Amino acid sequence: MDKHITAPITKETARSLHAGDYVYVTGTIYTARDAAHKRMDEALDRGELLPIDIKDQAIYYMGPSPAREGRPIGSAGPTTASRMDKYAPRLLDLGQTAMIGKGKRSQAVIDAVVRNGCVYLAAIGGAGALLSKCIKSSEVIAYEDLGTEAIRKLQVENLPLIVVIDSEGNNLYETAIKEYAKI
Repeated sequence: MDKHITAPITKETARSLHAGDYVYVTGTIYTARDAAHKRMDEALDRGELLPIDIKDQAIYYMGPSPAREGRPIGSAGPTTASRMDKYAPRLLDLGQTAMIGKGKRSQAVIDAVVRNGCVYLAAIGGAGALLSKCIKSSEVIAYEDLGTEAIRKLQVENLPLIVVIDSEGNNLYETAIKEYAKI
């Protein structure tokens, strides 16, 4: 089913999505990869605030290439989500509602998705140049010294994604394998 949603993504919206749904996201999302997640985790350990209000936010696991002239961002494809697995449950418990990446997630992440009524969305790997056309603006808002791994605030329009793990723990990677095994 195709769904058009607005970011920030509320828990209500996250719970309305089901594994296998095609989702087009418009609004504000953030980028963060390994190094930024590590810094956020360390900040939380020290009792500090995060550089963004994590409530209802979607974090895209993406490190863009440099922007071409006249464009807000370069190629913007997803990175492997499992690299953020040791940090994701904590952020979901703090109110983050959506993660965007590619690839499988650990059981701890799946449990946190279910516990918090969140969602894991996949962007198509290898389609970074096409995905960048959905990004209307990009602004580094934290950890600028990390370069491509800095936290960015993105304004996106109809960013095409697929629901992989929904708030009930349904996992498209598992159900798709079973479905195709029947053929």
